Amino acid sequence: MDLTPFKPFFDQLDRTALAAWRSALEAAVLARLGPGAHGDLPQWEAALTELPDLPESTAVLDASCVGLRGADPLSEAMEAQLRETLMRLHPWRKGPFCLRGLHLDTEWRSDWKWDRLAESLTPLKDRLVLDVGCGNGYHAWRMLGEGARLVMGIDPTLLYVVQFQAINRYLGRDCLSVLPLGIEDLPKGITGFDTVFSMGVFYHRRSPMDHLLELGRLLRPGGELVLETLVLEGDGERVLVPPGRYASMRNVWFIPTLEALEVWLARCGFVGVRVADVTRTSREEQRSTDWMRFQSLPDHLDSEDPDRTIEGLPAPTRAILIARRG
Repeated sequence: MDLTPFKPFFDQLDRTALAAWRSALEAAVLARLGPGAHGDLPQWEAALTELPDLPESTAVLDASCVGLRGADPLSEAMEAQLRETLMRLHPWRKGPFCLRGLHLDTEWRSDWKWDRLAESLTPLKDRLVLDVGCGNGYHAWRMLGEGARLVMGIDPTLLYVVQFQAINRYLGRDCLSVLPLGIEDLPKGITGFDTVFSMGVFYHRRSPMDHLLELGRLLRPGGELVLETLVLEGDGERVLVPPGRYASMRNVWFIPTLEALEVWLARCGFVGVRVADVTRTSREEQRSTDWMRFQSLPDHLDSEDPDRTIEGLPAPTRAILIARRG
C-alpha cells in the first residue's frame, strides 16, 4: 500500500484550515506503511481488488443503514462473491454495514452508541472532525452523515484501514478517510479541529491526563471533545486499577468514576463538561457473530454473575462525556 488510496482525502484536506498539515500527515502515513507493515497486508489488498462491481445504488449514512440501497436485490452469485470477499477481512468489529441487502452484523452494535450520543452533540454540519481510534470508520461515516465537512479517522490497525477502504469502494467519499496512525503518530503541533472524538481509547492509555491534554491540543479554542470510556459505578472520586486483565483485556489501565473523570477534564482545561449517557454494556450490544467469530463480551463475564467480569471486577459500564476546550 502507498499513498494512492489517501490522495483524494488529502486533496480535500487542502481546501480546509488543516491544509498546512498535509505534508506531515502524508509522511506519517508513509512511515506506517513502510518496512515492517503487517504481513497480511498483501492478501487484504488483494481482497480489495477482487470486490465485485455492484449495480447502481444509493448511498445511505443514517440510522437505517450505513452502506448502499438499490431497487433490486443482488443476484445470488454477486451477493455470494461480495460476502466471500469481505469475509477475507474478518474480523469485523464495528458496524453494522449494509450493501444492497448484504448485512454485515459486526461484533459491536455501534449504531446504538451513536444513538446515545447524537442528540447531545453540537451539530456537526460543516465541521472539521477527528475520530481517534476509529476502527474501521463506522462512527466516522455517521459523522459525515450528520453533515461534517471533513472527517479524519485515525487507527493504527491496518486491517481496519483496509475494511474502511472496502466500504468506501462503494460509497466513494473523498472527505472521509481512515489513516493508519495512532494519536502519537500525528504531526507535532497539529491543531484546528472543531470536534474530536475519543471513543473506546481512554482506558487503554497509560496516562489519562496526557491523553486528555493531547486531545485538547488537537482542538481549536472552543472546540468540542466527545469522550466515551469505561467508568466505575458509584459516587466519589475513585479509580479502579485492574491488577491484571479486565474482561480478559490486558491493556485496561484505569476505570474512574464519573466524578473523578469530570475533575480530570477540568484540570486539563476543558469547560462545560456534561454527561451525555451512562450505559451498562449488554451481551446484545457486543457479541460474537458470523462476521466476528472470536470470543466477545459474553465470554468474559462471570457465568453465574453477569454484573462481574471473569476476574471478579465490575462488569463494563460506559459513559459519554462532552466538553469544550477552554
